[in-house]
Amino acid sequence: MPELVLETNGRTWTLDPSRSYRLGRDPQGDVVFDDARVSWRHATVSFNGRSWVIEDHGSTNGTFVRGQRIQQLEIGPGTAVHLGNATDGPLVNLSGSASAVATPQNQPQQQPYAAQGAGPGWAPQTPAPQAPAQQAPQADWEQPRQAAPHIPQQQGPGDQYAQKAAGGGAGAPPVHGDRSPTTFHQFSLGRVMRIGRALDNDLVVSDLQVSRHHAEFHATPDGRMEIRDLGSHNGTYVNGQPIAKGGSQLLGPADVVGVGHSTFRIVGDRLEEFVDTGEVSFSARHLTVTVDGGKQILKDVSFGVPEKSLIAVIGPSGSGKSTLLKALTGYRPADQGEVLYDNRNLYKQFAELRQRIGLVPQDDILHKELTVKKALKYAAKLRFPADTTAAEREARIDEVLRELKLDIHKEKKVTSLSGGQRKRVSVALELLTKPSLIFLDEPTSGLDPGMDRDVMQLLRGLADDGRTVLVVTHSVAELALCDKLLVMAPGGAVAYFGPPEEALNFFGYDTWADVFSAFENYRDYDWAGRWKGSQHYQMYAADLDAVAPQSVQVPPMQAMQPPKPQNWMSQFVTLVRRYVSVIASDRGFLALMVILPAVLGAVSLLIDADRGLLPNSPNPRTGRIIPNGTATTVLLILAVGACFAGAANSVRELIKERVIYERERATGLSRSAYLMSKVFVLGVITVLQGLLVGVIGFASREIPEEGLILGGATLVELSLPIMALGFTSMMFGLIISSLVKTAEKTMPLLVMFAITQVVFTGCLFILHGSIGVNQFSFLMPSRWAVAAAGATLDFNKISPPETAGDTDPLWDHTLGTWLMDMSALIALGVICGFFVARFLRRHEPEVMRK
Repeated sequence: MPELVLETNGRTWTLDPSRSYRLGRDPQGDVVFDDARVSWRHATVSFNGRSWVIEDHGSTNGTFVRGQRIQQLEIGPGTAVHLGNATDGPLVNLSGSASAVATPQNQPQQQPYAAQGAGPGWAPQTPAPQAPAQQAPQADWEQPRQAAPHIPQQQGPGDQYAQKAAGGGAGAPPVHGDRSPTTFHQFSLGRVMRIGRALDNDLVVSDLQVSRHHAEFHATPDGRMEIRDLGSHNGTYVNGQPIAKGGSQLLGPADVVGVGHSTFRIVGDRLEEFVDTGEVSFSARHLTVTVDGGKQILKDVSFGVPEKSLIAVIGPSGSGKSTLLKALTGYRPADQGEVLYDNRNLYKQFAELRQRIGLVPQDDILHKELTVKKALKYAAKLRFPADTTAAEREARIDEVLRELKLDIHKEKKVTSLSGGQRKRVSVALELLTKPSLIFLDEPTSGLDPGMDRDVMQLLRGLADDGRTVLVVTHSVAELALCDKLLVMAPGGAVAYFGPPEEALNFFGYDTWADVFSAFENYRDYDWAGRWKGSQHYQMYAADLDAVAPQSVQVPPMQAMQPPKPQNWMSQFVTLVRRYVSVIASDRGFLALMVILPAVLGAVSLLIDADRGLLPNSPNPRTGRIIPNGTATTVLLILAVGACFAGAANSVRELIKERVIYERERATGLSRSAYLMSKVFVLGVITVLQGLLVGVIGFASREIPEEGLILGGATLVELSLPIMALGFTSMMFGLIISSLVKTAEKTMPLLVMFAITQVVFTGCLFILHGSIGVNQFSFLMPSRWAVAAAGATLDFNKISPPETAGDTDPLWDHTLGTWLMDMSALIALGVICGFFVARFLRRHEPEVMRK
């Protein structure tokens, strides 16, 4: 029977023909490798009765012999096997001599995981003898600087992990991202290689994030290579940074080109392609966030997770969970430290990597008035390239609905679904673009225990299907479904990171309620010091924590603006259609839009219904015009009605969609397209309401036969200021909606706005000549609207001042005055739009703000 000796990383094993040997990253395997390019269960070496055989178990990056990828191959002395990469992957040498075997302890079946020494530079050590659980070695944290007499002491880890600790933390998750190429493409000099989704490309990438004709590789006359963007919708990236749309960039030997979920690297005369299939590692190193005043709300947080894993983050209020989530997603980058997506700096390459990250906030990121399928249809339209066909989007939507078992609910309105089903729809929206990394913020908040379990089982399934899932939660009932648990302590420090089944034993309590009570009762206790002095820290975090973060200069924010998947007009049309669908599905709002202006206009008819809006005849004795108080009163009522209706239409629109806007903005939504869709739809509604108010208020009264600008169409001319006033008031409502933090605060501000407009119309008291007050009134839209209508009606004659020289110049019965009043009214609306756009910036990921 042939003798075979396996050697890797300076360690040797004499193989027993009576059994097989598992190679991979699984700690329970026989030969364990701490390299992300090696799959969990990568390959098996066994004797088949005739010869030794190595068999690849469908590994992601492959098994290679003499540079060729193999599935099953007979091996013997002299064979060299590379795992994960044909050239620099972990090397396994096979020989027929046993002289290199130092001791019987090298036998795989007796070898603890850490002692197998997958990491480079490992030196053999004699494992420390096992200590009984009740005699676990005392760590530094057991004598804290601040007394905590009632905090139970940490128990030692279970026996199955003690051997790992002896090896110096070899169980830490891999963080290496240099994977083996998925496939190779041969280059010929002078040839153009075009990349895209269409079948007529030289290199076809079946990814809906990729345009039909996305980019081209070109050889330059001097022998160098360049990448040219072909006007792609989601952009072409070099080293994580977008190149100009339709532009080009020369490539160096170390440059990596990103297209959708694929990256490319030129090596010699061939093109290596790496496809992100979801199996990526993720880690955070030394994250620290400091707010004004120098207070740290996140303190030196480090942890790493392997591919296809589910991680839960728990902790009491004030422990920095939300801050950590923003730091991990790039919404609010940490002031110190780095976040690595498969060994790529997320902050530096956010423009490209944002397409591979999904985020499900605590609030639903969809319009509840729409059906499930229609909500996903509009989301797909916004996120996929403009050249994606309706059939392609439909197929992807149906695929996601089937995966999440939502196909039977697709025609139901989101608002009619249960809490757990709505959360599934939010997850479905994120899965449309096939993200490799998914974050969820309190997905089980407000759900009953049964729905809580269903949601966590859904997340477990997403991880098993090849994604990395991180969930921030307050629920501790289903933590056993997770691979790792991160516990945050008050103040933003790590109190524990490791398997969830060991967490309570680590803290020394029986329930999580006791742990959280301890956090509350001993807020000044050094929980981070307790963690870093523990054996669990040595096993699960010490190796990662020991690596100092790379000094990476984040590019200017302007350079990090990601390309938009759709052009501005396409986004605008889609947003308008979606907004109209949302409004049309809300019958109550539709009825209110008609009833409110009708009632406001009808109220004005109660004021001297038989009186016209013309100047009265002069007093025969004095010669003075008798003031027509009806005209000013009617105009006051109509102006206030238009103000209230316009502002009421918009005052909740931005705040109720804030979470949706934040998420869509991160995926490439144009801020101006979003704002203009609101302005367009609400503007049309408000202008029509203003027309209805004006027609009802003016049509039944005697008005001048000739206007200033429209001749005999005086009714329309009088209605135009009311319509413009409604529009400008709607813009003021958008300002309120962009400033408030909760929808409940909008109503008091709406009432205050309406009352302010009443005071500054100029109908209650004379504004002209009042120093300060008159100038302040110029900021009020009602001042200019009443002035424009007053110019048409000649208010200086209808309601003349006591002194002839005190007439209001804004009421002069001239065409120039009317145009000035209307221009000022519209200018106020435009200025409001500018401020709304600026305020919307505050609700965008900080890393992509201009």
